[in-house]
Amino acid sequence: MSAAPAAAAPPRRVVICGGGVVGACTAYFLSTHAVSPTVPTLVERCAPACAASGKAGGFLALDWCDSTPGLSALARASYALHRRLAADLGGVDAYGYRPVHTLSVCVPSVPKPASPHPMLPAWVDPSASAAPPRELGTPDTTAQVHPGLFTKAVLAASGAEVVIGEVERVVVRDGRAAGVAVKGRDGVVDADAVVLALGPWSGRLEVVSEVFDVSGLKAHSILLGPREPENITPHCLFLSYQPEPGAKMLDPEVYPRPTGEVYICGMTKEENPPDDPATITGEPNSIAMLHKIAGKVSSQLKKEEGAEVVAEQACYLPCTTDGMPVIGEMPGVKGCYVATGHSCWGILNGPATGAALAELILDGKAKIVDLAPFSPARFLKRSRRGA
Repeated sequence: MSAAPAAAAPPRRVVICGGGVVGACTAYFLSTHAVSPTVPTLVERCAPACAASGKAGGFLALDWCDSTPGLSALARASYALHRRLAADLGGVDAYGYRPVHTLSVCVPSVPKPASPHPMLPAWVDPSASAAPPRELGTPDTTAQVHPGLFTKAVLAASGAEVVIGEVERVVVRDGRAAGVAVKGRDGVVDADAVVLALGPWSGRLEVVSEVFDVSGLKAHSILLGPREPENITPHCLFLSYQPEPGAKMLDPEVYPRPTGEVYICGMTKEENPPDDPATITGEPNSIAMLHKIAGKVSSQLKKEEGAEVVAEQACYLPCTTDGMPVIGEMPGVKGCYVATGHSCWGILNGPATGAALAELILDGKAKIVDLAPFSPARFLKRSRRGA
């Protein structure tokens, strides 16, 4: 009887392209793998967490993706991993991990005198709610992190070597990824496995664009320092606001942080990102509207009454044509993996995405979550490579 063929040895040289939350989490779970710990090299054009992973809200929800079965499993696994990572990495102090209350609030176009509602936190003006608020989440089902600090903490814990440079292409030899070419750098960064986690920039690489499209959604945000930060409680607010009769309804979000600062986001539009993340700026009209909404929510957040403007910014969320993330090995290129298209749930789903990719790369199969719904092969019929 002939012996069974030996299992392929796991790759020893892994290069991750992209220093956002997905790249950082993949690096962490590769380096902490129980059987084959592998410390990768990470190539980032600007700086870790310099794009959406540094400018996002950092809101986490256990069950808000339950209407989509594949995404539900990813989100639930990732929510649990966030708790575990917070315990392992000291997340409460290192990056502001904490459970939160979450409310839906309808903000009136024209504020009217109102009595305080028992569900509204004291720092929210009573006139900010046109109807009784609705509870969307409890500290058991919703939480938050500071996304930039989380990404940097996870990346640091991975021990990955960070190379600053722009990835120009994946080097493919005999149908297998052999490394990446970095702009301005002689030679190739050799690899046995390559991970593409470049957010909306993933589609700039031919190996990706031949199979599927990744577009950008520009999202604006402001960060404010309230007059009395010690009075800001952990209540995240999902708002409905119509600036004037007949105008489009807006759905901004308000996230107080443990530092006392308050993050407000919204005002999105479809737009491809510029080449360099460092050049991204917010559009004045969108930033002005967020300030207007902040002032309607709380006098603590009015610039005119002493609130400090800490940041006014924008970032690009990566989106796919079917609204689902793309996670898995690229068809036709062994050893080339992709993880992008998480839209507004990148911070939530980063840990489970990274853990699943690490298992896929080192074990040959993801166990933490079924990656079949996210496979890039689903696009083959309509892609150039499929044709």
